[in-house]
Amino acid sequence: MRRRDFITILGGAAAAWPLAARAQQTGKLYRIGYLGNSTAALEANLVGPFRDGLRDLGYEEGRNVLIEYRWAEGNEERFPVLIAELIASKVDVIVTYGTPAALAVKKATTSVPLVMTAVGDPVGTGLVTSLARPGGNITGLSSIAPELNGKRLELLREVIPKLSHIGVFWNPSNPIHVIDLKEVSIAAQVLQMKVQPLGVRVPEELEAAFAAIVKERPDALFILWDSVFQQNLMRIIDFATQNRLPAVSGRREWVVAGSLMSYGPSYEDMHRRAANYVDKILKGAKPADLPIQQPTKFDLVINLKTAKALGVTIPPLLLGTADEVLE
Repeated sequence: MRRRDFITILGGAAAAWPLAARAQQTGKLYRIGYLGNSTAALEANLVGPFRDGLRDLGYEEGRNVLIEYRWAEGNEERFPVLIAELIASKVDVIVTYGTPAALAVKKATTSVPLVMTAVGDPVGTGLVTSLARPGGNITGLSSIAPELNGKRLELLREVIPKLSHIGVFWNPSNPIHVIDLKEVSIAAQVLQMKVQPLGVRVPEELEAAFAAIVKERPDALFILWDSVFQQNLMRIIDFATQNRLPAVSGRREWVVAGSLMSYGPSYEDMHRRAANYVDKILKGAKPADLPIQQPTKFDLVINLKTAKALGVTIPPLLLGTADEVLE
C-alpha cells in the first residue's frame, strides 16, 4: 500500500471512529495502541501493512477492534505523555516502532503487552532477557543484523570506488546507535575509510552537523535511522543534494525522497508480521512466551535519477540485483 492510498483510508477510518462507539458489537471490542515516532503521513507505509495484517486475521476497525494512534512528531520527549494516554485508554496491547519507543513503554508499564517492531538489539539494550524467551510483557520483531552496516558501506564502495571518508548521522541518545556506530567504524576500518561521526540529539543540532560536513567534506553520508532524522528527512536530503553528497540508509522512503540508495530489512513486512503477535496476545498468549523474530526479507533500493544528478554510475550488476530502481 502506497502512502497516498493509506492516507485516504486513514482519513476515512478517522471519520468512522465515532460510529464505532455506536456500533452493535457481536463480541469484544479490542483496543490497540499504536505509538508512532513521527506523523501519520511519514509512517503511512508502515501502518498500512500493519492494518492489512490485522484485516487478514479477521480484525475490522469499528467492528471488533479500535486502534488508538499517538504520534510523537519526531520528539521522543513526548513518549511518556503519549504512552500514559494509551494506558489510560485501557488498550489491550501497544505497538511501537524502534528502540527508543520500546524502551519508553518498558519504563512506563510492566502489565500492558508490548509488540515492538524494528528494534536494533533488544537484548543488548535491556528490553528483553533473550530472543527465545523475552520474559515480561514485551515481544515482537527485531531488525538486528550486525552485518547490515558493513554491507551498506560495501555497496557505497561499489558505486564510489574511491570512497575514503564517510559522514555518519547518529543520535548519541539512542542506545542502539552506540552499537551501530561501533559496527560502522569496524567495517570502515576494514575498508580503509575514515568515519566522521555526526551526533544529533535534537533538530536544533542539525545545523552544526551540516557545518561539520561542509568543513570536512566527506565523500558520502551514512544515515542511521532515528525519529529525529526521520522527522527532518527532507531537510537532510536537500542538504545532501545541494552539496552533491551520495547518501545511504536502511529505509526506502529516504531513496524515494532523493537519497542514492538504501539497504535493509523490509520494515513494511515486519509491521505486517506484527499483526500476528497482536492476534496471539488478544487470544490469550503471553508476550513472555512469544519468541522475538528477526528479519527475513531485505531490500536494496536505488534512485537512478539521483545517481545521474550526482554524476555517479551504478554498476550494471548492482542494478540487476536491486529489488527496486527508481527512475
